Amino acid sequence: MSGLVPRVPAHAVDAIGQFLRAHALGNGVDGVVVGLSGGIDSALVARLARDALGAQHVLGVLLPDAPFPDPLLKETEAFARELGIESRTIPIDPVEGAFRALLPELSDRVSLGNAKARIRMTVLYAVARERHRVVAGTGNKSELLLGYFTKYGDGGVDLLPIGDLYKTDVRAIAEELGLPAAIRERPPTAGLWEGQTDEDELGIPYADLDQILYGLEQLRSEEEIATLTGFPLERVRAVAARVIQFRHKRRSPPIPKVRLRTIGIDWRE
Repeated sequence: MSGLVPRVPAHAVDAIGQFLRAHALGNGVDGVVVGLSGGIDSALVARLARDALGAQHVLGVLLPDAPFPDPLLKETEAFARELGIESRTIPIDPVEGAFRALLPELSDRVSLGNAKARIRMTVLYAVARERHRVVAGTGNKSELLLGYFTKYGDGGVDLLPIGDLYKTDVRAIAEELGLPAAIRERPPTAGLWEGQTDEDELGIPYADLDQILYGLEQLRSEEEIATLTGFPLERVRAVAARVIQFRHKRRSPPIPKVRLRTIGIDWRE
């Protein structure tokens, strides 16, 4: 067995609860808005927020488009009811159609998928402002490190409650908390185009990815990670290269140094 399988820290759920209470209640903030997709990440964020803040402070928003399966929509609405949280379903087809009409020359599915992710986040922020709430993102540590999210789409949020949990951590906590099996076992997808799945697009299962990422977190060399996991060195190097390639997504926009103290460089917040 690999010596790099990440284990869920015993304090993880408590730490996330404290984090949510500190950032999502008080000072004019009355809870969180969570985009519910039917996937395990958004389901876990909604559950953790419900447990930490109380159901009255959590609003789940479903943002289906035309390809979104109706059975999945009904299942996700039912999950929100089971949690006891308020939910809203807001189809984004009209906005998506207007965007396509504005730029009819766009045909690349990644560009269109990114636009869809940004439309969803625009809606979430509009709803959140009206309700005096913050947007709780659903990105996990594996996705953040790999840059597997849309800049200013699902990456443009106020809080990332599960941002320090690997995907395998998310699965373990979801099982521990008894989230529905249908949600836990569904292949993860960003839902940006029909038939998309995370692991097909990334080309490697999360169970393997997380071992490599965990090794990188521990500052182990690529060669050591390959030895400990048994994965080919080329695979380890490819994952490490991707973490570096997409680091721009995890950083604020760079600013040139002109004045005495510069935001993002030496301005102390």
